[in-house]
Amino acid sequence: MKNLKRQWKFIVVLIAGAVGLISQFALHSKSLFSIGNLQFPVHAIIIDIIGILMAISYYWKTGRYGVDILAVIAVVSTILIGDVWAEWMILVMMTGGETLEDYATGQANKELRALLDKTPRIANKLVDGKITEVKVDDLQVGDTVLIKPGQQVPVDGQIVKGTSSFDQSSLTGESVPVTKNPGDDLMSGSVNGDVAVEMKVTKAAKDSEYQSIVALVKSSQAQPAKFVKMADRYAIPFTVISLIIGGVAWAVSGDATRFAEVMVVASPCPLLIAAPVALVSGMSSMSAHHIIVKSGPTLEKLARAKTFAFDKTGTLTENQLIVDQVVTDDKSFDQKELQSLAASVEQQSSHVIASSLVKATDKDLIHPVTNLKETTAQGVEGDVDGKHVKVGKLSFVAPGHEKLNVTSTAVYVSVDGKFAGYITLKDKMRPESPKTIERLRRQGAEDIMMLTGDHKQVAEKVAKEAGITDVRSELLPSQKIQAIKDVPKHLRPVVMTGDGVNDAPSLTAADVGIAMGAKGATAASESADAVIMVNDISKVNDAVAISKHTMKVANIDVLTAIGVVIIIELIAFTGVIPAFWGAILQEVVDMITISLGLLAKTKPSDKQFGLEEK
Repeated sequence: MKNLKRQWKFIVVLIAGAVGLISQFALHSKSLFSIGNLQFPVHAIIIDIIGILMAISYYWKTGRYGVDILAVIAVVSTILIGDVWAEWMILVMMTGGETLEDYATGQANKELRALLDKTPRIANKLVDGKITEVKVDDLQVGDTVLIKPGQQVPVDGQIVKGTSSFDQSSLTGESVPVTKNPGDDLMSGSVNGDVAVEMKVTKAAKDSEYQSIVALVKSSQAQPAKFVKMADRYAIPFTVISLIIGGVAWAVSGDATRFAEVMVVASPCPLLIAAPVALVSGMSSMSAHHIIVKSGPTLEKLARAKTFAFDKTGTLTENQLIVDQVVTDDKSFDQKELQSLAASVEQQSSHVIASSLVKATDKDLIHPVTNLKETTAQGVEGDVDGKHVKVGKLSFVAPGHEKLNVTSTAVYVSVDGKFAGYITLKDKMRPESPKTIERLRRQGAEDIMMLTGDHKQVAEKVAKEAGITDVRSELLPSQKIQAIKDVPKHLRPVVMTGDGVNDAPSLTAADVGIAMGAKGATAASESADAVIMVNDISKVNDAVAISKHTMKVANIDVLTAIGVVIIIELIAFTGVIPAFWGAILQEVVDMITISLGLLAKTKPSDKQFGLEEK
């Protein structure tokens, strides 16, 4: 509604001007710009009323006392000296600048829509052994719920019957599904694997993990970081200089009109329009690089960002496991043969570890398997080339070897009842991740950290490969938010990049949230300030480079406009520029401002892209 009101202000001002021109032309066709006694009341009073209302709106309602002060003074001055057309011209540029800025920040507040759409709403409640569909909000602590294969856990609970694996990656960042047994806790929002389980409700919907994430997004959104717009930073010295010039002109001439003439020239139209034009151009450039930016201030913050935080799974990594090591414990088998036997047995399993192992193995090494048998949540076994092979958990494959300490994600293998070795897997690093981190440092990043819910050992390995030294692991969504809030003031703004549901609150809490949206991470995308539409994390570098270039252009644009306006003010000081022509000269300055602002669409330098050594 706020954006709509701003557009209506611009439309009303244009209509008032059109009414004035039509009435003036009809009554005084010989002189289009003359102001007669009959014409003046028709539209001049209307424009004065609009001017007074807008002056009040700017001064009392916006809460901004920078660039708006000059706008108020310019409007009031033209009202006092009765120069209606100069007043109208100022109102056009004031409301036009607002409308253009709204266009640059035109994305509506949709941050919670996708997250709320995915919130579990229906649950399968078990009553006397019968399934009854009920609303999730109606579940009570102590109720028993059936979680079918592939279903989302509706509320937090505890397994009372059945064993299955659960995908918690969107909540905790763990890249591998977690096996849950009777007595283990389940988080709402996690997705069940292949086996139905029964769960006892331990928390009502409003207190459960997934719903708490929604609440965290709302809370973070309700407390946005304070941010001073670029135009307001320049407005104070510009206002002081302009008031001094106008005041001295009044004092020297003894004529208040002279003050008004200087104030009309000093109208902050270039300040109001310079940044929005540059930001619109910068946002257009972002789109050309497959980055969608939702608001103009995002570019301002990105250009000054000092701290960058990254999620691990699906952000720095591809959320795909690859074989890391093949370790043999039996001299009868080499690494190639051990992997061949394990992949052959796993080829019919749908488990993420099994499919990753098969995908990483040469097809010629995968042989037919017979007598295949799967033990739920433990592993699989079968006969391959006359050998009985078991693959899975250590306790299933080789009881008695539990003291073996392997910190990575691993599958263990036995052949004919004898422990043969194990295969470790790791998250596949995005090939561009290390280079992205290196370039961010060249672009001025003072701190780069990883925030993940995954295990410490896994997180540290990925961080080392990516070139990140500040690693925070095993974090819940609320702890990610706290890590962002704890960043000291001198290391802000903070940019957070992520992709999962668990990243939505931290993306909202950061000064700038960037979502990897190429694979449909909608909840994260809706909570972010910018969305990378291709599966390439190096676009973060592009976003920073374009933002720096855009703000450089915008700053040059504003300073140029201020310099030109001050020169015109000094000329108006002499009294040779009437108020109306001063407003026209303002339009000339505005055209210069717009032309300079469009340069933000040009390509940033290699240094801004982080391609040059510092």
